[in-house]
Amino acid sequence: MIQTLEITRPDDWHVHVRDDNMLEQVIGFTAKQFGRAIIMPNLLPPIITSKQAKSYKKRILKACGDEYDFTPLMTAYLTETTNAQDLEFGYNQGIFTAAKLYPAGATTNSDAGVRDIANIYHLFESMQKIGMPLLLHGEVTDSEIDIFDREAVFIERVLSKIIQNFPELKIVLEHITTKQAVEFIADAPDNLAATITPHHLHINRNAIFAGGIRPHMYCLPIAKRQEHKLALRRAAVSGSDKFFLGTDSAPHSKSAKQSACGCAGIFCAPFAIESYVQVFDEENALDRFEAFASLNGPKFYGLKPNEKKIKLIRKSQTIPEKINCGDIGELIPFHAGEKLDWSLAEV
Repeated sequence: MIQTLEITRPDDWHVHVRDDNMLEQVIGFTAKQFGRAIIMPNLLPPIITSKQAKSYKKRILKACGDEYDFTPLMTAYLTETTNAQDLEFGYNQGIFTAAKLYPAGATTNSDAGVRDIANIYHLFESMQKIGMPLLLHGEVTDSEIDIFDREAVFIERVLSKIIQNFPELKIVLEHITTKQAVEFIADAPDNLAATITPHHLHINRNAIFAGGIRPHMYCLPIAKRQEHKLALRRAAVSGSDKFFLGTDSAPHSKSAKQSACGCAGIFCAPFAIESYVQVFDEENALDRFEAFASLNGPKFYGLKPNEKKIKLIRKSQTIPEKINCGDIGELIPFHAGEKLDWSLAEV
């Protein structure tokens, strides 16, 4: 039985680190494990322009201080009034790594998102021309569509048309949750890839209702049936370079989660890498973990893998029930109160 695992330092290709006091409290959890991270732009107000992205990056690096060797990769929040010239300028200057499409109303702070995808086709045309990746929150927001079907419907109604109209556009379908997404990505050309979160590899929708409402298991896209979880696990450990790590860690205070209208998001950053490796261990696929965590993402984005290594050891740990974050209050981490078989060694 493997007792230690040394891999190229991984990257997180989808994470929310928020801003201001919350940013200062949570950034260290990501920066400790990952060399780089794709930073989500859904702040209030959202990060739409290259100027806003430069400023946000400075705030992130300031919050990191000198303790971490970490590179935030910034993204543009697409709107129907996004300036194509600024988008191209930001990408060509290395300010933006990618652009994020939120369907309006799909998730946290997405009200400024896109209501009619056709209205931003000119942006896709520019992005295709310069090689700028499009990151998708893949859900429709039609209230008549069951919440558990919104990803599959998005693939059918929206994503398939984007691919048809922009066949060379690099696209990442983020935080996939369904077997339909797995099958679509697997059959698609190489310019389409997907990220998978740790929580969607561990839980199905029963976790949200186990013994009552469990708000800390509520995220968007919402967890689906067991058959979908199993499809995600098969995809993650398959060795296919179309699938790679993206935590979608989304911190909210305990009071914001446990409220009359609780926020969507699972705070998985503190023990993300241990959560992922647990799945690969359970699936007898530790030999394919480095590719998923550390190599497939950089390959898709055209970047070199990190030079440094991290070490994981088979050492059981109990995840704390809560994390105190000063004025922010308590945050509840994913796996709170549970045991994981692996621990991140200090390097």
